[in-house]
Amino acid sequence: MEIPGFYKKLRYFSNSRSLYSLFSHSPHPFISPKTLVSPNSSSNYFFISNHFHFHTKPTSNSLYPIISSSGSSLFSATTYPVPQSSQALHCYSCNNNENRHQLLNLGRCLRWFSVSSNDLSSGSAGLEGINTIKNVKFGKMVVDRIRPKATHKQVSEIISMVMRDDNDLESKLDSMNVRLSIASITEIFQVLNCERVSAIRFFDWIRDSQPDLYRNSDICSLVIDNCGCLDDYKALLYILNEFRKRKICLNKRAFGFLPVLVSNKDSITHSVRRVVEVLNEAGGSCRKSGIHSLIEMFSDLGSFEMAKFVMEITEWNSIYYNILIREKCRRCDFEGAREMLDEMRQMGCDQIVAGYNYLLSSLFKNDETAEPWQLLEEMQERGCLPDALTFEIFIYYSFRLGQFDLASKFLDRMVLNGIEPRLTTHAAFIKGYFNSLRYEEAYKYVVDSSVKHKFSSNSNYSLLASLHQKKGNVVIARNILLEMIKKGLRPKFSVYMRVLNHLNNAGREDLAGDLKSRISSLSL
Repeated sequence: MEIPGFYKKLRYFSNSRSLYSLFSHSPHPFISPKTLVSPNSSSNYFFISNHFHFHTKPTSNSLYPIISSSGSSLFSATTYPVPQSSQALHCYSCNNNENRHQLLNLGRCLRWFSVSSNDLSSGSAGLEGINTIKNVKFGKMVVDRIRPKATHKQVSEIISMVMRDDNDLESKLDSMNVRLSIASITEIFQVLNCERVSAIRFFDWIRDSQPDLYRNSDICSLVIDNCGCLDDYKALLYILNEFRKRKICLNKRAFGFLPVLVSNKDSITHSVRRVVEVLNEAGGSCRKSGIHSLIEMFSDLGSFEMAKFVMEITEWNSIYYNILIREKCRRCDFEGAREMLDEMRQMGCDQIVAGYNYLLSSLFKNDETAEPWQLLEEMQERGCLPDALTFEIFIYYSFRLGQFDLASKFLDRMVLNGIEPRLTTHAAFIKGYFNSLRYEEAYKYVVDSSVKHKFSSNSNYSLLASLHQKKGNVVIARNILLEMIKKGLRPKFSVYMRVLNHLNNAGREDLAGDLKSRISSLSL
């Protein structure tokens, strides 16, 4: 190595901001929920699809029983944006002392940071010390919001600076005093990777200047891709070890270099095997997310053979198979998805129900209305019990086809077999009834579910109030919130504020004031 070149690198790596050791600056150019099944439920799971037929049921126009007797006229759905008043925010969550303390001391934090940042960035403090001091990190993020966003011209200037690799690169980047968005950083990485220029110093600067982006999966994955483009696996392993310590996960952007670097099957399998070996050596979050992302990337590219090769040299499991099934379904290759399900079963994979759910949902979305029923029977015949998501899929599409009674039968079957409905399942019922103008049934469902499924009461009541408020039925929305409060339930803050503002805008300050008073009376 020439003396000037070595001095240049030595000077860079002696900088306190450097994340990596000298060798790292190399010159080488995606869950189904758990099901709760009662011991005596297995025999009750069987459905006879021939008994279920779709019939159209007339909608009901009856009004809500909880409409205020003092004149519940339906106001216009048009709302006018008004700032959330500090008084309303205080009465809703006045016990949030920690957030209030941070707000009151924001100026003090900024002032402290501006005085002590030079001391903390000295060599004695080190990068590791900086990242462990939360006040400094908070101060940097606040200052970062003040800096202007980099223009396209400035992004181009940054690319030129990084490609020149000047000794004072970091100082020049600091002097620009700009904030880089994730999109801008991605653009810079893409150019550097295409030109096969090391981005380690740039990544190190991002880590220091915008610490809130350091753990960003896209950015961390792009620096791994950069090492791959340079064929610098030594630096790649070092960075992965750093990521593992901080439990940073990768995504498929980390392996964009693989399809570009290889042109035949032998070379790509060699490169993939090499990447997997490095991921295995790194272990932890990088290994787990890296293998997952590799399979996902090859699946997205339609290279299912290579995706299976990754599984072959790592492990066969249902999570990896479900990635392939999901992509097969996205491509409407339903036969291929079925073949994957059969292969999963042969390999002894568990949690096959998730793969069935992908296929069932895709069949319904593509108006293959007959096949899902056959697939449901096949699941049961093969001992694969439906889970909460399976039932939700059938409930959702029962509502889509106007079959409310059938949706209720699926819900009853869920409860009978000890499966707790998901929040999205409750939402399907509430929205299904509401969108069909069956407001009374939507309300009855919310009331009944508050007794049977108490954990979902807040969400269900808040959802119904929100739907009415958006529809313009703000008095009904208010009455729903009042009913919640009487039951000791706290509405979602966003819904409460929308109803409150809507009442004020509609000239019903009396109702708004009463609602605010009731909210403040809730025990904190």
